[in-house]
Amino acid sequence: MNKKTLAAGVTALAVVFTAAACSDSDTGTTAATSTSTSPASASTPTEQTAAHNDADVMFAQMMIPHHSQAIEMSDMILAKDNIPAEVSALAEQIKAAQGPEIDQLESWLDQWGAPTSMPDGAHDMPSMDEDMGMGMDGMSDGMSGMDGMMSDEDMQALSDAQGTDAARLFLKQMITHHEGAVEMARTEIAEGQFPEAVVMARSIVETQQQEIETMRQLLDTL
Repeated sequence: MNKKTLAAGVTALAVVFTAAACSDSDTGTTAATSTSTSPASASTPTEQTAAHNDADVMFAQMMIPHHSQAIEMSDMILAKDNIPAEVSALAEQIKAAQGPEIDQLESWLDQWGAPTSMPDGAHDMPSMDEDMGMGMDGMSDGMSGMDGMMSDEDMQALSDAQGTDAARLFLKQMITHHEGAVEMARTEIAEGQFPEAVVMARSIVETQQQEIETMRQLLDTL
């Protein structure tokens, strides 16, 4: 082998080693870059949880007692005799829809670390100083300041009514009750931030508006 051939072979081998070294260096750099950027691209649990605001909390806190009263009214009418089947079916429908919604609202409030009821005075409750003897009755009357809520007197009237008179009263009261819920839901749609709460609010507007129309039609037949 002559010197020129040997020199050419050495040169070629050097090029191969140099290319391999560059390749290993690039791979190492890429891996390092990938490793260093991976944690930054991963979202934290906080980032994965949708944000909520005060409007969401108020919506949940107000809708829970609102739905609870609607269920109580439905239970009253379902316990009575001689109620038209269409009215009883509507009461069952209201219970079936609003019971699970209460559970969901309570779950969100727990998730947000918020109480399931609003602070005293948030529903225009009368002051304890105004009537120290008002007890729970006075507190219930205060809750009637919420959109569409029935007063103690309203609930007693429904409890006392019988037959067709009870059915008519139930429908009239529930129309008012639903109208209040629709207004509360529209406020959530306009001001809320938590996506699932806004979706529920849209569902409340749609379903309860339909039920209002159904109740108005039923009233015309009684």
